[in-house]
Amino acid sequence: MKIVRLLPPCLILASVVFAQETFPGLQRVLTDTEWKRAGLDKLTPDQIGVIDAALIRFNAVEAKSIIAAATASTPPEPPAGATPAEAAALRSRFWDKFGVTKLANEDWRRQAPMQARVTAWQGANRFALDTGQVWEGTENITYEILGREIVIAARPMGRFALTLKDGSAEIRVRRVK
Repeated sequence: MKIVRLLPPCLILASVVFAQETFPGLQRVLTDTEWKRAGLDKLTPDQIGVIDAALIRFNAVEAKSIIAAATASTPPEPPAGATPAEAAALRSRFWDKFGVTKLANEDWRRQAPMQARVTAWQGANRFALDTGQVWEGTENITYEILGREIVIAARPMGRFALTLKDGSAEIRVRRVK
């Protein structure tokens, strides 16, 4: 279980490391038209190098903050010998604010996805989680999710999407309780 929780931060770190090493430079990222419209064709190679270095530095700082947010938003491990109810209560307290109002300055990409088990259906499209939260699909839920581990991830504009651990398609959901 600990390995599963460490996987997302490790993947983020790996992508950052490889992205920095393979940054092709602005000239390869932009089309010829964009390059000329931005006036970059008038700059010296040294000036372009300064801009490229600044972008790499900025990307590294952003990646570090994303990694810190991902590792900080990993639920705590229940103590050894904890009952399933105690473990669920611990996860519930940790994820209590997930899916509720978001802060205006918080970037949705920095919010770690929540993993939980579906414990009950509460209607045709509404379901309860082992964290005590209740969610419903804003579109039809076509998968049987009862008793299954799911992942709910933040999306732009305060929205959320549900996927099964097997990599199923995303279903838009919203938190009810």
